[in-house]
Amino acid sequence: MRLLLLGGTTEAQDLARRLALRDDVEATLSLAGRTSNPARSPIPTRSGGFGGIEGLTLYLRENRIDAVIDATHPFAAQMSANAAAATAAAGVRLAVLTRPAWTPQAGDDWREVEDINQAVQALGETPRRVFLTVGRLQAPAFRAAPQHHYVLRSIDAPEALPPQTEVVLARPPFALADELELMTNRRIEMLVSKNSGGAATAPKLEAARRLGLPVVMLRRPPLVAGTVFYEVEAALAWLHGAAP
Repeated sequence: MRLLLLGGTTEAQDLARRLALRDDVEATLSLAGRTSNPARSPIPTRSGGFGGIEGLTLYLRENRIDAVIDATHPFAAQMSANAAAATAAAGVRLAVLTRPAWTPQAGDDWREVEDINQAVQALGETPRRVFLTVGRLQAPAFRAAPQHHYVLRSIDAPEALPPQTEVVLARPPFALADELELMTNRRIEMLVSKNSGGAATAPKLEAARRLGLPVVMLRRPPLVAGTVFYEVEAALAWLHGAAP
């Protein structure tokens, strides 16, 4: 069978490694191309957009794709919506492989918001030292609050930053000891995060909890469509059942 794997996450890489061992699946990993140096994949990879719903529908038909697994980032809402619409139009089966969302634990001080603009407003007027972990594409929004000192962590170098911004280039996973050291040494007073879920970046939440820091947490967008799995094994089992 022919599979299109929409990737960009650790879960997608885990699934790709498993698919590379199978001779009954011809899989292609598709990446959005927003990371300049993505992790190497063991299966054939394409990079860049499809040209919206129509372009993705055409790709599915021309390449005779039998199934699609959407393992994009939980905040890649547009890509997930396009995948749902295109697979429906092309008559292709769709599954979603994602991570359970984080939930507040005892001792957490979360301020949950719906979008990045609300996150900026949640910082308040009083100048703070803020640890931004929302990705480089969201960083320009914080130019609207230039009174704060930001420590922005990103895989790739960002652009159009707020005036008082220190950039830390790093790729997950992150260890708790390192998160505690970063937040302590840079005198962080507030953490801003997307609710991405997963273990690779969860230590920042534990560090904030131990240090008594408030967290501005962006709620993830709702899933549009598709059978949802939280484990690679479950997605593989579905794939076996989806074989023509």
